[in-house]
Amino acid sequence: MSSTDTTVTAQARPQEPGKWRITIGSTVLVALVAGGAYFSNADWHKLPDVFTEGWRYFYLMIRGVLQNPFSEPYSEYWLQAINGMLESISMAWIGTMIGAVLSVPLGFLAARNVTPNWVVQIVRVFLNIIRTIPELIFAIILLLPIFGFGANAGALALGIGAVGTLGKLTAEALEGTDPGPVEAARAAGAPGSAILRWSLWSQVLPEVIAFWLYRFEINIRASAILGVIGAGGVGSVLGQAFRYREWDFIGILLFTIVVVTVLVDTVSGAVRHRIIAGGGAHSENKVEREALAV
Repeated sequence: MSSTDTTVTAQARPQEPGKWRITIGSTVLVALVAGGAYFSNADWHKLPDVFTEGWRYFYLMIRGVLQNPFSEPYSEYWLQAINGMLESISMAWIGTMIGAVLSVPLGFLAARNVTPNWVVQIVRVFLNIIRTIPELIFAIILLLPIFGFGANAGALALGIGAVGTLGKLTAEALEGTDPGPVEAARAAGAPGSAILRWSLWSQVLPEVIAFWLYRFEINIRASAILGVIGAGGVGSVLGQAFRYREWDFIGILLFTIVVVTVLVDTVSGAVRHRIIAGGGAHSENKVEREALAV
């Protein structure tokens, strides 16, 4: 290769992008973190106490978990923890069902391949507004004054909060469907309701059910937070235990929440994987086993 070719190649090489954007972005990020830390009014000089006092509270909570669960008062503690967790699961399940039922028609209305664009824009703005409002706000402002303290307000708050997310995910799933079955149904003269039911909904149903199960996992964790303000569930019991500084009881409650949440996440994750993956691999393995047996 001649020197002329080398010069041309060097000149054609693109210039390295400047680092000023990264520098400015990093500076702004550091400034935001520092500003947030300053305006939070936190006693940062007490941060080392986390490594001294924190272990003491952790020991007090673990001590309650390791006590004999059949002795007094720990048997009553475990019974209240389990009953509160069951109520939280009920709240999460009812809230998920409310969100699922309401999100299906809203998801169809928010899908661009189903409804006109002006309807899509209105419904999507409505779903965005719901997603920006935490379940805690729904419970405090809208539901507690109407239904009072208890699991009913918590379940409805979880259900309303789930509508925004589930409706958006349902609309996106509908927009990603294969248009072939829809065109075939229209060519065969099928009515609009039949096209929605058999050409669109049948395609997205496994994915939408997986969304519902995932939302159920989220609602279980959110129910514990709602319970602190009196919306029922294990959170209400946890709030009372914090009020009276019953660290043994707090440890049992937190242990129950963690164990039940992990179990529900594991089972729900397996079910979601089974729904999405389908039974194809299982059927193929069964056929191979039968062929080998022959």
